[in-house]
Amino acid sequence: MIISSGRSYIFVHIPKTGGTSMALALEGRAMKDDILIGDTPKARKRRKRLAGAPGAGRLWKHSTLADIDGLVTPAQIAAAFTFTLVRNPWDRMVSYYHWLRDQDFDHPAVTLAKSRDFSGFLNDPQTAGAFRASPYGSYMRAADGQEYCDAYIRLEHLEEDCAPLWAHLGFRLEPGVTNRSRRPRDFRPFYSDRDAETLAAICHTDIARFGYAFRSAR
Repeated sequence: MIISSGRSYIFVHIPKTGGTSMALALEGRAMKDDILIGDTPKARKRRKRLAGAPGAGRLWKHSTLADIDGLVTPAQIAAAFTFTLVRNPWDRMVSYYHWLRDQDFDHPAVTLAKSRDFSGFLNDPQTAGAFRASPYGSYMRAADGQEYCDAYIRLEHLEEDCAPLWAHLGFRLEPGVTNRSRRPRDFRPFYSDRDAETLAAICHTDIARFGYAFRSAR
């Protein structure tokens, strides 16, 4: 997450949506008073600034707008240009699974991913429950219960969807590709027909809202 008072924006980093690349591009033009929350180079250097900082929830790179209540005021959130990245849920689930399998920290999702094939991971109630509980819009909901988002940027359509962000900033950025996994780019072969339908049911809110489809690899 990045909170920039100087440029009046808040970037919310939803997991496994390409947010690290965006965060790195933004911090390359960071102002001295920007609040950088995460594990990117500048965020690590500024981590001490967050010591003892107030916040309604956990202050980490995947904080929601509700989490930062107290760190910023409701008025600041309402006035800022708020944005985030989203990703085709079928692609995101495959990315999440493979990322978990490469991790070595103690977490139930890591244990599950390492002990199951992709279908078993997808169909486990733990996975379904986690994704159902956190649709994309939930990250952009502030403590007042209202959703604030000036731009939902689809990872598959960066050029088109970033236009409002570039207009707000007054300059363009060129987000690269960070944390690319070794898996094949096309997510569709990982799914049986039944598993594709399962994911559609789990993430139906995001699929309908952002126009995603399984048949498209983008």
